[in-house]
Amino acid sequence: MKLWQKDNTELSGMIDKFTVGRDKEFDLKLAYFDVQGSIAHTTMLHSVGLLSDTEFALVEQALQVILKDIQQGHFSMDADAEDIHSQIELVLTSQIGEAGKKIHSGRSRNDQVAVDIKLFLRAEVLAIKEDVVAMFDLLQALSEQYKDRLLPGYTHMQLAMPSSFGLWFGAYAESLIDDINLLATAYDMTNKNPLGSGAGYGSSFRLDRKMTTQLLGFEELHYNSIYAQMGRGKTERFVAMAISSIAATLSRLSMDVCLYMNQNFGFVSLPAAFTTGSSLMPHKKNPDVFELIRGKCNRIQSIPNELALLTGNLPSGYHRDIQLTKEILFPAIDELHNCLQIACVMLGSMEVKDNILDDERYTYLFTVEQVNELVNAGVPFREAYKQVGNEVERGTFSYSSNLIHTHEGSIGNLCTAEIKAMMDRGLERFN
Repeated sequence: MKLWQKDNTELSGMIDKFTVGRDKEFDLKLAYFDVQGSIAHTTMLHSVGLLSDTEFALVEQALQVILKDIQQGHFSMDADAEDIHSQIELVLTSQIGEAGKKIHSGRSRNDQVAVDIKLFLRAEVLAIKEDVVAMFDLLQALSEQYKDRLLPGYTHMQLAMPSSFGLWFGAYAESLIDDINLLATAYDMTNKNPLGSGAGYGSSFRLDRKMTTQLLGFEELHYNSIYAQMGRGKTERFVAMAISSIAATLSRLSMDVCLYMNQNFGFVSLPAAFTTGSSLMPHKKNPDVFELIRGKCNRIQSIPNELALLTGNLPSGYHRDIQLTKEILFPAIDELHNCLQIACVMLGSMEVKDNILDDERYTYLFTVEQVNELVNAGVPFREAYKQVGNEVERGTFSYSSNLIHTHEGSIGNLCTAEIKAMMDRGLERFN
């Protein structure tokens, strides 16, 4: 029987299957947080006199047992359970009887799932942050390790100017700083407590919402009970935008690696064990991992739009449409974790070619260097540009490969420490 089902009603099996949908598949991810929320809620109910000392002791002890079962992987959902909230309350009631039936006083499944989602997403955002930091640290280390190894820079996919692996790795490290700041904004959104807003209109019980905010470690309270419910969907969209930004950085990096591994470039290579072959062509060493990272991360970038379309025209109050946010966002979070972690393994094993620019095909990378040399000798820039351009057209261009780049963020001055300081400031936002 459902928690809301009356004695004289029977729900159609077809309707039940449709409305439950994939909830049970994703609700197990919320189990730990649902118990956390229930412990905080019942502690507050006891403090305001809605649970006796004896009842509270029974409830808290039983909830701690359930929490331990979840942590040890022993918890499961019954076939006829509607959702994780129903399952935990039914288990609790079967264990301690009437006291278990009192824990829902002053709350609805609307604010119960809202607090579960906030707690779950807050934990996931912090876990993603750690994955991002690991990749940032690796990129910075690679930037320093290969700062003297040059490679061609391109604009419009045409040869442009000399670059370096130090500059290339460092660019993606700095990109992650913008991503981490967006993730910190999403973290702020997850760090607000909706518990006690009930179905969206509060309660006539004398609830202490600030107490549950403190017990659950939230930074702030969602004060307005209607907005506490309207925050469902919006919180998910903010998290989705943050992970989408990280995915965009990772996808672009993966595209570069696929390009640089191409034999026509030949800038980097991977160990044979990290590539795949062809059933027909014996020579193939394909960058399948980076291709899949690129594809998965491109899909993740669609998630904010999918959530916006799902929730964009809903009026205030709770609507069942919001249930679907879980099956959109939760798998994307798992995918991003996997992509970040495998990318670090791959990048850490990548081999970087040396002396790339010695090949004469890269001669014209140095035209700007020659223009600048003439300018330093007193030739006006437009005259120097024209002179070098004419040499290129006539096939008489010659150059020196001696590079002197000293300004901040150039080949000779990567500003690795300054970039690290920016990341540290972004990470402080999570404290």
